Amino acid sequence: MKKILITIVALFSVSCAEMEQVMTQLPNMTGGYGGLTNVEISGGLKEALNAGVSNGVLQLGKKDGFFKNEMVKILLPEELKVVDKTLRNIGMSSLADQGLKLLNSAAEDAVKDASPIFGNAIRNMTFTDATNILLGGNNSATTYLQNATTSQLVTTFQPNIQNSLGKVGADKVWENIISKYNMITGKNINTNLSAYVTEQAIIGVFKMVAQKELDIRNNFASRSTDLLKKVFALQDKK
Repeated sequence: MKKILITIVALFSVSCAEMEQVMTQLPNMTGGYGGLTNVEISGGLKEALNAGVSNGVLQLGKKDGFFKNEMVKILLPEELKVVDKTLRNIGMSSLADQGLKLLNSAAEDAVKDASPIFGNAIRNMTFTDATNILLGGNNSATTYLQNATTSQLVTTFQPNIQNSLGKVGADKVWENIISKYNMITGKNINTNLSAYVTEQAIIGVFKMVAQKELDIRNNFASRSTDLLKKVFALQDKK
């Protein structure tokens, strides 16, 4: 009998713990924070993140979206700067310019693939995530996305960047550039362009998201919906 009672108590304790866990995950419909429900807070933060992602990806995916935006323009990696300088010194500036522009074009072609990855991370945001983002620093939403998506972005982007380098002709142009440089100097320069452009493209996307987040946090006029206005009013008061 004693063993049965111990078993019942143990089962009851587990049930209570599980129930408490479930209850903490349910939306507080009477006011999660500052008079707003958890659902409203989470919804407002998701709207803000979606706005940042949509705005950033849309701008970067346009023609010259990277190349003509000094904040995110992809410059040459260190090992290729000497190549660029050598070509310009011998009157081959147009080839060097073409090579740089095509790196940016490859990023512009591939960046649209970021949207579904960001969308999944935003949908999976918890109420705790939302509250931490709301009451965190000016880039806490961007930081959340970086932590939630960077690994998957690299995995998805790199083969797509490689395809885009071929699609826009960057691979052949850079093969020509490096071949000419190696022939002129007797050196053997090589670099992984797809890995480099992938890294720089992802950095560029997060810069755009961070810019939009800062705008929504600090500019009332950028809070384009009633929900955004209500949720970020809580941030204004903290």
